[in-house]
Amino acid sequence: MIRVGINGYGTIGKRVAEAISLQDDMKVMGVTKTRPDFEAELAIKKGFRLFSAIPGNEEKFRDRGIEIEGNIENLIDDVDVIIDCSPGGYGAENRRVYERHGVKAIFQGGEKADVAQTSFISLCNYEKAIGKDYVRVVSCNTTGMGRIANIIDSEWGIERMRVVVIRRAVDPKDDKKGPINAIAPNPVKLPSHHGEDLKTVMPHLNVITSAVKVPTTLMHVHMVNFNVGEMPERESLIERLKKEPRIALFNSANGFKSTASIIEYAREIRQRNDLWENCIWEDSIAVEGDEIYLFQAIHQEAIVVPENVDAIRAVMGFEDKEKSISKTNRSLGLTQ
Repeated sequence: MIRVGINGYGTIGKRVAEAISLQDDMKVMGVTKTRPDFEAELAIKKGFRLFSAIPGNEEKFRDRGIEIEGNIENLIDDVDVIIDCSPGGYGAENRRVYERHGVKAIFQGGEKADVAQTSFISLCNYEKAIGKDYVRVVSCNTTGMGRIANIIDSEWGIERMRVVVIRRAVDPKDDKKGPINAIAPNPVKLPSHHGEDLKTVMPHLNVITSAVKVPTTLMHVHMVNFNVGEMPERESLIERLKKEPRIALFNSANGFKSTASIIEYAREIRQRNDLWENCIWEDSIAVEGDEIYLFQAIHQEAIVVPENVDAIRAVMGFEDKEKSISKTNRSLGLTQ
């Protein structure tokens, strides 16, 4: 049984913790919070042992009547691998703590690539993470781009990839951020970082990305264009996408005309409306000349959860990529 700790029980951390709880080869040994808020209380109600992310802050939790079992260093001593879900930019500092305790760690896409020995997307480069001590699961946008790129490249060969990323402004609970009534280039200087991040997983790709922020909290949307070496028939492309459990196809004729309708559907089938799949509008898929076009939506709060589960097995030396991915898919209900 792989013993796992979650450093940061927030947007990603709480989802990863619950996904790990569904695995028959893993156990969540505890989660951390920096402050005694409602999420700390919820962690305990869900049965997770709670630790302070900041040594010395334990009394702040006890003063609020929240049961605390120690701090992050106590948790580290009880695990095989830590999932670092702390706010972006803290990973490098945290890695020094993990190194001191001799524990493996998996970081998130908000960290720079050099925090880890390899960046990671399950479908693309699982093998690169096997036995590593430090792995970085890339961001939600990069994960979504990597999954679809891996399929297109392995089947038809990508000669060029261009993506416009329409970013949600913030996660739903981040009410202090924006933009509120604006569309903001993100960044103004082109290209955006997303393509370079994808190259940390698929370095051979000729990929350029640009991005804008818009005032919504639901999902990101990508406008994706591939130039390919071998042209697929549109129907064969669709059939190939349907075979991949981490891809879900939606059709506007069925009422899926926006991210709002996709999320509304997810509210009926998933806890917290979590969508771990790339959500591709099937009727957007076009094959013209040597080019493939499509729209896809990315649920930023959830899409990286399966990658974190697979990354745990990889760092712990589990070599069978397909078996790990299949096991994760079944546990989360990702089936086609």
